[in-house]
Amino acid sequence: MRNYSALIVIALFIFSCSPKMNPVGSRDEGMNRFPGKAASLTIYEVNIRQHTAEGTIQAFSKDLPRLKELGVGMLWIMPVQPIGIKNRKEPLGSYYSIRDYRNVNEHFGTVADFKSLVQQAHQLGIYVILDWVPNHTAWDHPWITQHPEYYSRDNNGNIVYEADWTDIALLDHLNPATRRAMIDEMKYWVTEIDVDGFRADHAGHEIPLYFWEEATEELDRLKDLFWLAEWDGARMHLEFDATYAWELLHIDDRVGKGTNNANHIARWIQKDLKEYGRKAFRMTMTTNHDENSWSGTEFDRYGEGHKTFAAFIFSAYGLPMLYSGQEAGSNKRLRFFAKDTVDWRDPMQLQPFYKQLVSLRTNNPALWSGEYGGMPERINPISDSTIYAFKRIKGSNKVIGIMNFSDKPQQLHVTDNTTAGQYVDYFTNKQYTISVGSPMQLSAWQYLIFVQN
Repeated sequence: MRNYSALIVIALFIFSCSPKMNPVGSRDEGMNRFPGKAASLTIYEVNIRQHTAEGTIQAFSKDLPRLKELGVGMLWIMPVQPIGIKNRKEPLGSYYSIRDYRNVNEHFGTVADFKSLVQQAHQLGIYVILDWVPNHTAWDHPWITQHPEYYSRDNNGNIVYEADWTDIALLDHLNPATRRAMIDEMKYWVTEIDVDGFRADHAGHEIPLYFWEEATEELDRLKDLFWLAEWDGARMHLEFDATYAWELLHIDDRVGKGTNNANHIARWIQKDLKEYGRKAFRMTMTTNHDENSWSGTEFDRYGEGHKTFAAFIFSAYGLPMLYSGQEAGSNKRLRFFAKDTVDWRDPMQLQPFYKQLVSLRTNNPALWSGEYGGMPERINPISDSTIYAFKRIKGSNKVIGIMNFSDKPQQLHVTDNTTAGQYVDYFTNKQYTISVGSPMQLSAWQYLIFVQN
């Protein structure tokens, strides 16, 4: 008779020594996988067309060492594919009017250039996610003639577009063949180019959630990917690691204009945690390509308080991002459909400030995203309506942040006894005392960060 007991013992030993595999399609959130690997990172949105005078992938690649020195951990690169010619807007058209999913815009370079960029970023320890446009194509995409069944139609059978986006044709993701074709196109950039994930444009509009279920299940088999949805909705976290905190951006804009205050910010954070829970990564920002082009620069919207809002989004909540040129104080609305190079002169010398912010977040686990960071707890009363002060604690790491969202001097009243003590400001090295009984004087737009380990 065979010794089955011995065979079982050997099999169990081999299984216990083997690497643990994640179930297909699972969204494992361990630190050895995304999103855990992204918890401490800062995202940097890359506008290839405007980032350099040349407007090419090769020219941008030369900036990678500087971005590494800045502390950037993940590049979100706006779409690099060829742009539609038919119904094009202005001379160069929109990045988001895709003519060919598997190629690179001839003005930017070649597929080989982009693959080289990804390799160079990886060598520097920087992840790369590609902006993906699943909602629509250009009117001269081959699918228009080869697979017209992939598109949405009106009652007269005509392919439709959305709003005033006359340069795009809306896809129909209720059709399984459309979803299959789209996933195949995405697969190419994972298997051939080695991207680390996708920023999904218009992720929840006209696109059923089951498309993303199918996409993540299939593509996560190939590589552990990071999924960022351009959408504000808790349901997206069934398949996405991160979503946009659009509402917070708009509240911040109103605070900057004086029509909202710090209490609106505090209430939003409480509401967001209640709706999304602690695990969700919520991408926070003071600008991006849409806000810059259509709503104005941070200086237009926040004025003298722009650094206060930046300190807030890097410390209080979420997963922060920077946009091409933001760290150099590029004070211009970049044209969306034409060449308009970022101004890199940095007249306010903001790059050291943003480098400090990135380092602050990277080196303090209390400020990391989702469950990997500390819960934000407000430490001042609602009567301090212009001030948001908070503490975040993770293990032995404790960070206190104080932001005066006002163009006038204010008094901070602290209600949390556990925060009393002597502190040194992270930015200025000046000493401050927090006392429950004695108000702290804050100047206009003043921001303070105290770190304890």
